[in-house]
Amino acid sequence: MSNFTALGYTDWTEARSADHIAVPTEADDKYTRGVLGVVTGSDQYPGAAVIGVEAALHTGLGMVRYLGPERASTLVLQRRPETVTGDGRVQAWLLGSGMDHANREDDAARLLGEAIGQGLPTILDGGVFDLHDSVTGPTIITPHFRELARVTGASADEIAADPGRAAIDAAEKLGVTVLLKGHTTWVASPGGTRLATAIAPSWLATAGAGDALGGILGALLATHSAAIAADAELLAELGATAAVLHALAAERASAGGPLTVLGLVAALPATIAKALSQRSVTGR
Repeated sequence: MSNFTALGYTDWTEARSADHIAVPTEADDKYTRGVLGVVTGSDQYPGAAVIGVEAALHTGLGMVRYLGPERASTLVLQRRPETVTGDGRVQAWLLGSGMDHANREDDAARLLGEAIGQGLPTILDGGVFDLHDSVTGPTIITPHFRELARVTGASADEIAADPGRAAIDAAEKLGVTVLLKGHTTWVASPGGTRLATAIAPSWLATAGAGDALGGILGALLATHSAAIAADAELLAELGATAAVLHALAAERASAGGPLTVLGLVAALPATIAKALSQRSVTGR
């Protein structure tokens, strides 16, 4: 992380993250706690839908509405029967995890188009990075090096050589907030916010980890939708918060050894409780 300070990045910590976790009050109900719309998964990769929904619910929000292919929907309901699979009002969208950008299904294309036209806080993941120029609301994309190379035209080697600079360049070029995944997670916004965290254990380099990150971030966007509407720069802080919670839950699940993604997800509530114990300001 030799260019961390030189590029103007701020180290985003557990304590900073705690102030970005919405804690429900006695006056809240499932709607006021935030509703996340999810269009993820495919017949080929249904597990991405399961993991993202699971992670969002374990991060804390009122409801998840899942809209996706029949096989993925069945698996989501088997794992999390509280998931709502009907259309309706949401506060944020998680889109694209587990989709093939080169072979997008017709129903998925329709659902994605409807979602990005609503002007809500939106996460573009997996197979939908190409929609960055069609979104109408505050948007954050969550690529790894190869995915960012595909959407920007830079080479993966160039991005890997200087990922912090690559995230900044992509944010400026694409006009969206960029969360560039890796051992160090770099978050850069078009408005100049630059945040990073490098606390993830190496065991986290495993299939499905990005799907879990998307779900965590989706929950944070849904619970902060009104605040994002007032200040889109908050997207970067929520992205960095999601990366910190993801890394800390992985560390808890790993305990120094291998981990599974569902083990990471199961560790989220205790991870969040510990972070909240460091909170500098109570409430939302």
